[in-house]
Amino acid sequence: MNIRDNILLRVYLSFGLIVLFAVAVLVRLCDVQFVEGHKWRAMADSLSTKYINIEAARGNIYSVDGSLLATSIPEYELRMDMYAGGIQDNDVFNEKVDSLAFRLSQFFKDKSAKEYSRYLRAARRDSVRYLLIKRKIGYQELKTIRTFPLFNIGKYTGGLIAVQQNKRIRPFKFLAARTIGYKNENVANGVGLEGAYGEYINGESGKRLVQRIAGGVWMPVNDEAEVAPKEGADIISTIDINMQDLAQSALERQLKLSDADHGTVILMEVNTGEVRAVANYTRVSEGVYEEKFNYAIAGSQDPGSTFKLASYMALLEDDKIDTNTMVATGDGTYRVPGKTITDSHGGIGTVTVMKAFEQSANTAIAKLVNIHYQNNPSRFTDHLYDIHMNEKLDLQIPGETKPVIKNPKFKSWNKNLTLPQMAYGYEMLITPLQMLTFYNAVANDGKYIAPIFVKEIRRLGNPIEQFSARVISEQICSEKTVKKLQAMLEAVVTKGTGKLMGSPFYRVAGKTGTAQVADGNRGYKAKRSYQASFCGYFPADKPKYSIIVSINGPKNGYYGATVAGPVFKEIADRIYASDMEMYNNVTEHLVGNTTRPEAKAGQSKAVKRVYNALGVKALYAAKSDYFNSVDTSNGVVYEEYSSIKGVMPNVTGMGLKDALYLLGNAGLKARVKGSGKIVSQSIAAGSKIGKGLSVQIDLQ
Repeated sequence: MNIRDNILLRVYLSFGLIVLFAVAVLVRLCDVQFVEGHKWRAMADSLSTKYINIEAARGNIYSVDGSLLATSIPEYELRMDMYAGGIQDNDVFNEKVDSLAFRLSQFFKDKSAKEYSRYLRAARRDSVRYLLIKRKIGYQELKTIRTFPLFNIGKYTGGLIAVQQNKRIRPFKFLAARTIGYKNENVANGVGLEGAYGEYINGESGKRLVQRIAGGVWMPVNDEAEVAPKEGADIISTIDINMQDLAQSALERQLKLSDADHGTVILMEVNTGEVRAVANYTRVSEGVYEEKFNYAIAGSQDPGSTFKLASYMALLEDDKIDTNTMVATGDGTYRVPGKTITDSHGGIGTVTVMKAFEQSANTAIAKLVNIHYQNNPSRFTDHLYDIHMNEKLDLQIPGETKPVIKNPKFKSWNKNLTLPQMAYGYEMLITPLQMLTFYNAVANDGKYIAPIFVKEIRRLGNPIEQFSARVISEQICSEKTVKKLQAMLEAVVTKGTGKLMGSPFYRVAGKTGTAQVADGNRGYKAKRSYQASFCGYFPADKPKYSIIVSINGPKNGYYGATVAGPVFKEIADRIYASDMEMYNNVTEHLVGNTTRPEAKAGQSKAVKRVYNALGVKALYAAKSDYFNSVDTSNGVVYEEYSSIKGVMPNVTGMGLKDALYLLGNAGLKARVKGSGKIVSQSIAAGSKIGKGLSVQIDLQ
């Protein structure tokens, strides 16, 4: 073969291979385009668009009186598509961009109009499709912004993109903060009611289609979600917002006065077990307290003297003693191997069991329990186990600490020391709520019920689930023993260590507690720290509310009566004064030859209502809406007052509100000095007056 043929052969061979390769490429292209086209198009779409979850608005949490404790409000992140359908034309954009910049500058007051204009024009040049305008915008603000130039061209075409997010708020700020709780992405299970009822409150997430644009940013395709989220259900809690406010303010005030480390207050309704208020405060700096930890349900420690009630219950139930049984306290000491138990107030001699309980004698209860149960300590602990005091209350909110109540099988049980120590509230761990629940059972004639924090769950206003207290034990002891325990608790307040908690208007029953707090592994030998407590209920003759107050680490005194007692008394007094059901049987008293209750002259309706509530019967010689009061030897007499046009009214003795109303109606301008009730007026009553005249009124 000559050289020419050889070259031609190679050329033809190369050309044939190229043609063959081209045909193969063409076949593959057809296969990709027509056979596998659907698959690859779907893959392309999945890389450029996707559905994301839209968080649903969480349900509301309400107090038992209908106040809103927690709710979700919409909050928006504002973005702008610089090439949206309605503003693609440069003339449209350039004509109104400066007006938009001016309105944004006026509204947000964070940049000048020129800065906004440069910002928007630069984004336009760079073809930005998802420009950040502002974060954390409220709904009312969004409505206003939608009226701005360019944005008002159309909902989808003006370029404005509003990305909704839900913000959780508590209208009452710090009230019941730990009970309401919280849930966020950093907390797996949530805290309080927010965490416990997440499956109801969370609602159902929606779906929104987003598209990937330059820079790896995902932008919503439509202004609305493709699948709308479904709002969560509402929780009706047992908290009463007014009682909660009262409990928190009373506790905080006492913590500051006693310079304590932390404290808690729990208020519960006796018959229903519904918790009306829970307050927990921790000192964060000198004189500053915040809710940091839920001591009510998780702060377990030695309860101290408040536990004596359970010890006496066991003794009374086993007929080991009666309330009139005599017990010797000697010089206020009782020796057991390894320890001397003492009474902080010294010995009170040989007294009845009732007297020993009234005076909170440690030696008495330690001696009685040790004598009667030292040969069979299980008999004593069985009483506590039989009513499930060693078990959790299975609360509706998470975080409860399991109580530790020893029995002889415990490795740490000391045959000489544990039993007498337990008798007066040591060598055990109980939370304040667990202790209150036991006292509540005594107030409830022996019925032991678990506290509840949630009454009802509602969706769209309709109940979907309702809750009532779980009965732990139908009867913690015999009716006879319960009556004796109730009498002992009331005697503490009338004759014993709890006298400060007494009231002339209603009966109180309860027990003071003072316990030395162990310092971790260092035990009780470290620097002494105390817990002061008071646990009880009122009215003692018809119990409606039970309360426990526990204050840890007080520096100014440490006895339960003087540290925790004032908090109990303030709460009880205020609740009794505001609860008409508690004193609707007060007998009426005709007022005569006595000093009348202090009342201002003025509107008759308000005065009558107060006197009716107090059971005071006054003599009304008046039918008008306003009157003056006259104190005579015959009691309180109200004489009629009626204003005359053009004549100066008599406002002496009135409160400021009533006086301003009358003076305003008379056309006078009042100058006010002082506070209290009016003692003088610059224009004498009965003088002729004209409109616009100035009058000074002095209050004292």
